[in-house]
Amino acid sequence: MGDHGCSGNLPPGFVFSPTDEELVLHFLHRKASLLPCNPDIIPDLGLYPHDPWQLEGKALSSGNQWYYFSQVMENQVTENGFWKSLDTEEPIFSSAGKKVGLKKYLVYCIGAEGVETSWMMQEYHLCNSKLSSTSYKRKKILDCHQWILCRVYEREGSCIQNVGNTTDDDDGTELSCLDEMFLSMDDDLDDISFPN
Repeated sequence: MGDHGCSGNLPPGFVFSPTDEELVLHFLHRKASLLPCNPDIIPDLGLYPHDPWQLEGKALSSGNQWYYFSQVMENQVTENGFWKSLDTEEPIFSSAGKKVGLKKYLVYCIGAEGVETSWMMQEYHLCNSKLSSTSYKRKKILDCHQWILCRVYEREGSCIQNVGNTTDDDDGTELSCLDEMFLSMDDDLDDISFPN
């Protein structure tokens, strides 16, 4: 499969920006059905073996998003934390209006105490509506429900620092969300006159 970092086997300037429908029908369905996918650019990373900041160079990256295949599992623990389900699901429909998949949302939590970070995952699952009447195809589809396609990204505007970032340009002092809020209020307080 080659290097799946920034561009995989794709030409310079290529931007991977698929719709939810394209991720389900053109990538996940083909992977789960053991059909060839050309170009074969999304890697299989197994059962959540990496922390989100370790995906660079391992998953297909496009901008600030990383894509990879995985197998469905209950325990989504990594080296430094775990993925927690947000119990939010969205159906994915084809352009013909047929339900073809499901998108689930997860947030990455650090440590056993589960401190939420700004890292998010969207899991793409195939729908049961693709089951065929033949037993061969039914077995094939049941096997394919073990596969998911993952899109990982870091939310912008979050106060939580990037845990995996080891290159700091400042003096090493990090401000909490509350500190940043109080510092921003300090400028506003100078303009307010209080009664004596």
